[in-house]
Amino acid sequence: MPAIKYSIIGSDYIGAFVVSTDKYVFIGGNAPDKKVSAIEEALGVRAIRTSVMGSDLVGIFAKANSNGIIFPSTVSDLEIKAIKELGLGINIGILDTDMNALGNNILVNDKIAFINQDYNISNARIIEDVFGVETARIVTGNFKTIGANNLLTNKGLIVNNNTTDEEKDIIDSMTGFKSVRSTANFGSLSIGLAATANSNGVIAGESTTGYELERIRQGLDIED
Repeated sequence: MPAIKYSIIGSDYIGAFVVSTDKYVFIGGNAPDKKVSAIEEALGVRAIRTSVMGSDLVGIFAKANSNGIIFPSTVSDLEIKAIKELGLGINIGILDTDMNALGNNILVNDKIAFINQDYNISNARIIEDVFGVETARIVTGNFKTIGANNLLTNKGLIVNNNTTDEEKDIIDSMTGFKSVRSTANFGSLSIGLAATANSNGVIAGESTTGYELERIRQGLDIED
């Protein structure tokens, strides 16, 4: 099933541990093999085990699209070396910033990257180079943490329930999608942490209601 509910490493916030793209899914290295296999099947892509600063919270600290993956400067040389040795054929970048929870502060697909308004011009240029897309600064529902509070793929967009009509119109016009408002994990506005998705499927936390999962599925144009 391409739309499923799951937990990982004892947490319903699966997006905190996973970064999904249409080429690969990056997962904290301590995730059980059974969980990794289920994620691969749901998203239809190969899983890459990695870590950031020795942490499994890859979805919080890293961000990726089909063109590249970006890590904070706190990532270790060994962690970067391990990714490079896999020969994935994607850009691997490092962003030197105090806002090192990159997954929380970047929302990206293969066409555009939305970034926290507090990233500087130099940060934005590095993000653009790694992902091969233009960047834009936007707030949704009073959240600057654009990646933590929304979910974007190459097929659709989910925005948090606090997103205003004006904010929704702006982000819709920039992505070309008609976004759907939702929550996940039984009312959480942190959709980007409560779920992970690519063009093939979506995985939300176990506590996500059936109604929430259906709205997310529809907004991301995921088939039954």
